[in-house]
Amino acid sequence: MLGRIRAGLGEGWKLAAHSLSGRLLLLTIFYVMIGEVLIFVPLIGQYYGELLGNHIEAAELAFLPFTMPGGNDLPEAMRSAILRRAGASAVFLTLPDQRFYFDLGKQPTRIDVTVDLNKAGIGTEMVEGLSCLFHGGDRMLRVTAPSHIKNAKSIGIILGEAPIRAALKAYAWRVLATGFFVSGVAALLLFFSLFVVFVRPMERFTAAMMRFRDNPEDSAMIVAASSRQDEIGVAERELASMQRDLYASLQQKTRLAALGAAVARIQHDLRNILANAKLASDRLSAVEDPVVKRLTPRLVGSLDRAVALATQTLRYGRADERPPARKRTLLKPLIDEAGEAALETSPCPIAFANTVDQALIVDADSEQLYRIVLNLLRNAVEALGERDGARIEIMAERHGRMVSFAVADNGPGIPQAMLPKLFQPFARTARGGGSGLGLAIARDLARAHGGDIILMQTGPGGTRFRIDVPDRKES
Repeated sequence: MLGRIRAGLGEGWKLAAHSLSGRLLLLTIFYVMIGEVLIFVPLIGQYYGELLGNHIEAAELAFLPFTMPGGNDLPEAMRSAILRRAGASAVFLTLPDQRFYFDLGKQPTRIDVTVDLNKAGIGTEMVEGLSCLFHGGDRMLRVTAPSHIKNAKSIGIILGEAPIRAALKAYAWRVLATGFFVSGVAALLLFFSLFVVFVRPMERFTAAMMRFRDNPEDSAMIVAASSRQDEIGVAERELASMQRDLYASLQQKTRLAALGAAVARIQHDLRNILANAKLASDRLSAVEDPVVKRLTPRLVGSLDRAVALATQTLRYGRADERPPARKRTLLKPLIDEAGEAALETSPCPIAFANTVDQALIVDADSEQLYRIVLNLLRNAVEALGERDGARIEIMAERHGRMVSFAVADNGPGIPQAMLPKLFQPFARTARGGGSGLGLAIARDLARAHGGDIILMQTGPGGTRFRIDVPDRKES
């Protein structure tokens, strides 16, 4: 039985110590106890001072008849009766030129505690009051205080501590009972208020996150944000916004996965179709008709681009890009080759300026670096369209162990709506025929080298991308 009780108490303590509501309750109780102590101790000190003051006032009233003319002729029995009513064993009054002392016929043999109310403050009263409450009882007190009797400097009494301690104990119990009742009610109100304002919303908050974690593709699991204007309301709205963005991202990834699966299923048939088209174009190239000879290269180029796009899409969908096989490569010839390939598709003349130093060497995978440059140049060519005075310029320089080169054009710039998703695959492009893969693949390849692609500027004056390719750490 005792073991079950201990186990139950242990489980209750774990629940209280490890849950937000339990910790809140414990903290509330702790702070209420501190408040109770802060209230109790000063009240005990104040009441202790009042009790001593009452005895001093009673002693003054008892002593007053003896200070009047003829007071020395009062009977001894009357003097003793008055002193008993004052609750004192002895009373002494100090005048400028003399000192009066009266007792009940038996002078006290000891003084255990001396209290000087002339110098006592709240701190002294608290200490003396607690000492009386917890250690007093049989002690004899000598209390000195200022006197209201004319020409008297001070008045003092000697009395037993027992009646003072009894009154102090009764008062302490009343204070504790009242304090605990008021503090308990305040603690419960505070706890339930904080529970409703903070703990319950946090529980709903956590439950909503757990439900969304279990099924993030169900839009019904998105938390319903409240209209609260405090921090909890802001957190709810931010969580709802984050969940909506994540839900949209998962939906997009699901569609992309379905697209990849569909493309993979038609890959074989697509290649057969393109192979047959290639054979037909090869036969057409043997025809002597001038019109056929003029159109055949365009047909072959279109087929080559279709094959390249299908292969590129499949490769990105499988995410099977090999790690870079780095070697030291001259950058200028590689850019010239990529520029020739990109400018072949241009419908109008484009001035191409490769200002890279002939001796500049980059530590990179030449095939992957070629694809990076080619993708950026093709984007620039397509952005320029049939613009008069179209120009593309590439410049590069080395900064320590980093080669940075830029691809700049004087096209119309990238629309603002495209900028947030510029490097996302299959993002909507400004051109109807764009796949949305070029920049995504180029950035992935650059980051595989430990570098990156950054949009430096865009606008009516043109667009400028910067590609950073750092050297290998071991080289």
